[in-house]
Amino acid sequence: MFYQFYEMNHAAMAPVRAAADAMHFFYSNPLNPFSHTTMGRTLSAGLEVFERVTRRYGKPAFDLPFTTVDGETVEVTEEIVWNKPFCNLLHFRRDLPAGRAPDQKILIVAPMSGHYATLLRGTVEALLPSADVYITDWIDARMVPITDGRFDLDDYIDYIIEMLHAIGPGAHVIGVCQPSVPVLAAVAVMESQRDSMVPASMILMGGPIDTRINPTAVNKLAEKHPIEWFRDNVIMNVPWPHTGFMRRVYPGFLQLSGFMSMNLDRHVSAHKEFFQHLVKNDGESAEKHREFYDEYLAVMDLTEEFYLQTVDTVFIKHSLPKGEMMHRNVPVDTKLIHQVALLTVEGENDDISGLGQTNAAQTICPNIPDDMRLHYMQPDVGHYGVFNGSRFRREIAPRIVAFTQKHAKSAPKKTPVKRVIKGGKAG
Repeated sequence: MFYQFYEMNHAAMAPVRAAADAMHFFYSNPLNPFSHTTMGRTLSAGLEVFERVTRRYGKPAFDLPFTTVDGETVEVTEEIVWNKPFCNLLHFRRDLPAGRAPDQKILIVAPMSGHYATLLRGTVEALLPSADVYITDWIDARMVPITDGRFDLDDYIDYIIEMLHAIGPGAHVIGVCQPSVPVLAAVAVMESQRDSMVPASMILMGGPIDTRINPTAVNKLAEKHPIEWFRDNVIMNVPWPHTGFMRRVYPGFLQLSGFMSMNLDRHVSAHKEFFQHLVKNDGESAEKHREFYDEYLAVMDLTEEFYLQTVDTVFIKHSLPKGEMMHRNVPVDTKLIHQVALLTVEGENDDISGLGQTNAAQTICPNIPDDMRLHYMQPDVGHYGVFNGSRFRREIAPRIVAFTQKHAKSAPKKTPVKRVIKGGKAG
């Protein structure tokens, strides 16, 4: 009943939150002389902080209408080019000059770990000037009717393969954090089937390929409990009136609580500083706080079967690095990967995927030629800095672009055969 209690608490707070929002508007209105006093700004700041910490944050927008290509500003149109019940494939179509040679196609596989794909807005923005970018826009499980069936890790892998088919030959795929495992598994499956749509390269960033290496607090929590503990304690039914009513999910608010508890002092300090910025009328610093937490506090639910299978496969059994991972009852053999270039990226201070966990992909893919593999460790960044921020834009993104350009492949002459997937909802 915990999910129901959460919903009831949110509904009960709605009138108080609405009153706080109205009072905040009154005390911050520049036409109100009191708003220009320290007392007025203090009241306004307190009311805004209260409204924000009790609000439910909706899915943010990518909001990337323009980018710069070859020194010229061009329009960007966001379009859905493929969809299934649990995911839309978004394409950021750039309005390029006629006759210009196309850039490399890059599929960014966003994490399905509680936050929306917009968490990678900075990743997309940094790559757009040099690449034709696609991204997986995972759908909140509580918004998917139970009649649309289940979605597990096997379906996730199938979705990646189908999206690579939709994009076409010669694409490159990036797995950011959690997707590193299914991306690597999908490439192994495609190689085993001699799939003509196998990507030219894969880039794995801050991912838990082998969590036995430098285990973090997240890894230790998973190892401490059997899978039954997670099923009994964190899986709940979606309450009415959500579209996914009665679907069994791992609620996003629980994931967010776990993330925030790991650095609770930092979040409390950030909100204190936000309050002080508002009182001092430091609008720029306050807006940066709003932008970050509007994204960070927007969370989505995960299906029970996907969450439990991921925890069991990746964090408890370490199936992929042990060579024991299965996909549709068929072994996932990473030793079969030999024609896909591999770039692994890690952050020196990553507290989610410890240093060395992503680099493990280089070891379990021994048949990739040496001139088709590269590992890069970014100094002085944590988990978030691996895929966003100034160091990502300055140090990591250019390396990704250069790697994809170096390992670009021309389209095969043979007409690809339509792939039929048996089982699950993905085929």
